[in-house]
Amino acid sequence: MSYSPEVRERLERDAKEIIGRYPKTRSALLPLLHLVQSEDGYVSDAGQEFCAEMLGLSKAEVVGVSTFYTMYKRKPMGDYHVGVCINSLCAVMGGDQIWEELSEHVGVGHDETTTDGKVSLERLECNAACDFAPVMMVNWEFFDNQTPESAKQLVDDLRDGKSISPTRGPKKLCTFKEASRVLSGLPDDLAGDGPSAAGPSLEGLKVAKANGWKAPEA
Repeated sequence: MSYSPEVRERLERDAKEIIGRYPKTRSALLPLLHLVQSEDGYVSDAGQEFCAEMLGLSKAEVVGVSTFYTMYKRKPMGDYHVGVCINSLCAVMGGDQIWEELSEHVGVGHDETTTDGKVSLERLECNAACDFAPVMMVNWEFFDNQTPESAKQLVDDLRDGKSISPTRGPKKLCTFKEASRVLSGLPDDLAGDGPSAAGPSLEGLKVAKANGWKAPEA
């Protein structure tokens, strides 16, 4: 199934802006995959064909890339894509338990979406926020120091349409499609909102300042 003329025109306009940033057009494949994912909520067959046509690639080349990376989904994700870190530190701190209880509570597993289309779950290997373990992400925004109870409440609130703010970053929580559009290189102007680091992440900096430590001169 192909895109309607209206959608196709809009996607082409955005795609041309993205492609124009790269000296070689095929280098734009990753952001274009995010672009079509922002339209469909996953990388659809129509999305793969669109990327191939815009970049002069075969569909097989596009499929080979889109199926290699876990960030590109093969079926529709929820409005709120919830990732639970189950890597070493988060797992030890309770990440495994959070995943098990949250999956049972919601009734879906890895890369599966609830019947209402609101929430999908993913087991993440690392959220790069070990100092706030156990950590979850919703559409790539941080929710720190989670417990099974707080995780289940968070998902319930998302499904109920309540306004939820990440622990760090912007107060507004975007949808999965909106996050995919940002990842394609089309910003939402929220990147600088809210604190990007806090608490444990800044302890080393505080110690360095207290002792007058500085990085070696280049």
